[in-house]
Amino acid sequence: MCPPLLRVEDLRLYFSTRKGAVKAVDDVSFEVDRGETLALIGESGCGKSSLAKAIIRLLPRNVSVYEGHVYLNGEDLMNLDEEEFRKTVRWTGISMVSQAALNSLNPVIKVGQQVAEPLILHKGMKGKEALEKARETLQRVGIPETFADRYPFELSGGMRQRAIIAMTLITNPDLIILDEPTSALDVLTQANIMNLLKKIKRELNLSFIFITHDIALSSELADKVAVMYAGQIVELSDAERFYKSPLHPYSTKLMASVPTLRENKKLEFIPGSPPSLIEPPKGCRFAPRCPYRTEDCSRDPPLISLGDGCYVRCWLHWKG
Repeated sequence: MCPPLLRVEDLRLYFSTRKGAVKAVDDVSFEVDRGETLALIGESGCGKSSLAKAIIRLLPRNVSVYEGHVYLNGEDLMNLDEEEFRKTVRWTGISMVSQAALNSLNPVIKVGQQVAEPLILHKGMKGKEALEKARETLQRVGIPETFADRYPFELSGGMRQRAIIAMTLITNPDLIILDEPTSALDVLTQANIMNLLKKIKRELNLSFIFITHDIALSSELADKVAVMYAGQIVELSDAERFYKSPLHPYSTKLMASVPTLRENKKLEFIPGSPPSLIEPPKGCRFAPRCPYRTEDCSRDPPLISLGDGCYVRCWLHWKG
């Protein structure tokens, strides 16, 4: 059996604020295999984007705790200093598509030059050769090569997102993190971007971490699903199994809120509000909103293995 491409163990990322430490990522563990897409879903503010930044190490200055293990191809990236990580991992090993494409592009530099820049910085390629490669990569993602000579404001929202995807692909990374890549796009453009991502995955056998709060959209690309709540992963499962029968009460409520085409069902909602990550509830963090809570929920549940790569953080599934 091949070892996983990415293995995250006991990862924690806390931020210092005037009110206290924000536990954005708190004891998170999971794996991503080669050619596999892990969909990371959950409500806004649950820590999905913070987890992405912890993996690729794009951290703000107010970090108070950053610990755990992140293995890529068997190497613990936490042992690398910032300069080593920048040269050997960021862009070349792991690259990332951010939420707002326009904010990720420099408005006064032509698109082709920006797509070529990772090759110049990380591969030592000459400018002319890198620009030619950039034109080829732009064509791969559905942008005419002549658009390489345009500025970002001359491109539509969908074209800008495709340019960012081209930028992440150009160094042939092992893993691409997609952080809400379609959140600012209309429905038709969303579908086109998702078709592009499926095509890239099929042709290049790439691994993705696909971050989204749109459960229906996640099913388009996912091989595995991780559900995040209040800084923790509460369920990790094979995609087919998850979409048919989620196990955690939070996952069940999420799936019950999604309308379907083939079934006339009554949509549900999750009562209450997400908890503060400065002072999360003691014990199970979903307990205050859970219809199945018991006295056991006053204790913090472990991530329980149910076999076949399925894990759930809930006392309802405890058999000890």
